[in-house]
Order: sequence, then structure tokens, then C-alpha cells
Amino acid sequence: MPNLRQLALVLCSAGGATAAAAQGPAFPCAKAAGTVEKQICSDAELAALDRQLDAVYKAATAKAAGKMGAALRAEQRGWVKGRNDCWKATQPTWITATWTVDTVRGCIDAQYRLRTAELQAVWQLLPPRTVAYACQNNPANELVLSYFASNPATVRLERGDRSKTLWQVGQPAAGQFEGQNVGLVQQGDVVTLNWLDTNTGKTEVLDCKPR
Repeated sequence: MPNLRQLALVLCSAGGATAAAAQGPAFPCAKAAGTVEKQICSDAELAALDRQLDAVYKAATAKAAGKMGAALRAEQRGWVKGRNDCWKATQPTWITATWTVDTVRGCIDAQYRLRTAELQAVWQLLPPRTVAYACQNNPANELVLSYFASNPATVRLERGDRSKTLWQVGQPAAGQFEGQNVGLVQQGDVVTLNWLDTNTGKTEVLDCKPR
């Protein structure tokens, strides 16, 4: 039977191993493959972002059922593939329309932040502040924005049956958000929306005010 000193050494050793594991990413570093996964394993801040995303993703999957759950899992697999492509980011790489990075680490960091914020917004894992806007002085031309205090700050945009996720870029005072084919600038109560129609190549510009 071990004496108290031996038991204390065993417990300290186990506790140290647990603490060390907690500092790594959510995936096992022993199986890390490729430049990106290995860099995450060697970088405490990137590993913390991986753990945060893992927790947020699990919270999202708990809310997703049936086909939505399958779609979320497929979407996440696609995101992992895109994240692993960050090894190419040794020259200016576009994250959003105006946000670029030029290092592998910068790309990994940006991809984690955007994905985490996107899941928090789409699945409302953070409490939203929702505002309805009338655009072009027409109450029927409605735009609904849900604001989330993620990092970066996120806006979930709904217009008719279409929805988009936009992330804050630049300085917060600029009020600029960007998503896929959509840009938004907020100054005070006024929102200016630029929405690219990929079928026509034309950009619709809307000036919107709270209803």
C-alpha cells in the first residue's frame, strides 16, 4: 500500500498531466498532421482558440437536430479543410473583402475567430440585440439585424428569406461589417447596406433606419 508521500507524488503527477493537456488544443497533438495542426499544438494562444471553438461547436450541435445537425457537421468538416489551407498564407490572403493576412499564424487566428463568432451568431449561443430597419424610406423593405458581442463582433442579417453573417472589420468606431457578397456600415442609427447580386454582377445599395 503506498504511503502518503507516494500518493501525493502520484496525484501531483496526474494533476500536472491534466493541466498540460488543458493547455493544448481539443484535438490530440500526437496525431497532428500538416503545418497548421502542428503550429496550433505549439502555440498556446491558437490552442486556446481551438478549445473555445470546440466548446462552441458542441453547444451548436446540441441545438441542431436531424438534417440541420448533419449539415452542421459537414460544414465544420469544410471549415477544418479551409483552416488547414492556411499553410498557403505566406502572401496577402483575403479573410473578408478588406481584411487580409500575410502569415500562416495570422490566417489560423482569423479563421478560428470568424468561425467561432459565426456559430455563436447563427445558433444564438450569445444573447442578441435585434433591431428592425426600414430601407429606402419604405417600411415594407425591411431589414432585421441581430447584433452579437462575439470576438469579432457579429451581425446576423435577415432580409426576406435570405440571411447572412457579417463580421466587424477595422476599428469599432467605423461600424463596418463584412460577409460573403455583403457589406454594411453603421453610423449612429443609419445603416448602409451593399449587397452584391452574383447573377447580375450589380450591387444593391440600401439606406436603412430603425422602424
